[in-house]
Amino acid sequence: MMADDEDYVYDEESGEWMPASQLAAKQAAANTVEVRDSVGNVLADGNSVTLIKDLTVKGAGQTLKRGTVIPSIRLTGDEQEIDCKYPGIKGLVLRAEFVRKR
Repeated sequence: MMADDEDYVYDEESGEWMPASQLAAKQAAANTVEVRDSVGNVLADGNSVTLIKDLTVKGAGQTLKRGTVIPSIRLTGDEQEIDCKYPGIKGLVLRAEFVRKR
């Protein structure tokens, strides 16, 4: 047996045969969502962000002011939503268009 002995699969998108591991890596890259802030910076889990405008939080009865720092965000898989923790507000989800990476 050769050391290069790997199953090849047909990729319908490109119309080519390729190693199964290469196709799996290509599909995984296609499934990742790139989340960008208001000025185009790429956001990642654990980043801190700053609000660029005052936001009224529905259900919490409070307003987050412009310049408020939100530490340690988590990406949700949606290209415009980020999950955040903030004191006094449970389940805070912000739109990426209203934040800037710190």
